[in-house]
Amino acid sequence: MSNTISSNITDDMNHNDVAEDSVDIRQLRSPIKVDLSAVYDFLGARTTQSWVDAAIENLPLIIQDHANCEKKAAGTAMNLIFRYEFSYDLQCKLAQLIREEMLHYEQVLSLMNDRGQEWQYLSAGRYAKGMLKHKRTYEPAAMVDVLIIGAFIEARSCERFAALSDVIDDERLAKYYRYLLKSESRHFEDYLALAQSLSEDNIDERVAFFKEVEAELISSPDNELRFHSGTPA
Repeated sequence: MSNTISSNITDDMNHNDVAEDSVDIRQLRSPIKVDLSAVYDFLGARTTQSWVDAAIENLPLIIQDHANCEKKAAGTAMNLIFRYEFSYDLQCKLAQLIREEMLHYEQVLSLMNDRGQEWQYLSAGRYAKGMLKHKRTYEPAAMVDVLIIGAFIEARSCERFAALSDVIDDERLAKYYRYLLKSESRHFEDYLALAQSLSEDNIDERVAFFKEVEAELISSPDNELRFHSGTPA
């Protein structure tokens, strides 16, 4: 890893930019306005209005799937931290991500409990699998692809939190989604920096490839409504 990337990651970890550690989202400070222009530029397509409308009509399902996403993100980072132990910087950043994702998972669970929403099984959608099927099978290319895919998942999450927070009638939930934007908006850049640090070649071509794949998954008709699903069929 270059000294610049290492320094940026270390500085990011040392500043008080991580999510507050209160599980009770009522105790969280008021969210600050976050510039999402980098997120929008990174993604190849914006969320459709039909998805937003469907999500508003099915908020319990979206909240449940959000909880699943936070848990899966933590689990993915945990798997990576065991598999790729050779990189100090990677280990440190993954450890930070695990803490943040599990805190968000706890917060969503608390929110569900306060809303009287019981946990229900919800199958995974096509989104992550649709990108992972393009992952290369040899190292370090496989790891680079996993991190690039992680960048798109984080960026899309951020974009959808922003889209929902603008229209949800539940002000508490809208405030929580706006609160998440600060941490989520930087995660995709963290993943990209880590991916580039593991590759001797410039990763721009792979990023452009997955940008098209991700945009197609988001824009094309989808029979299942999930937090990262495509346009409702």
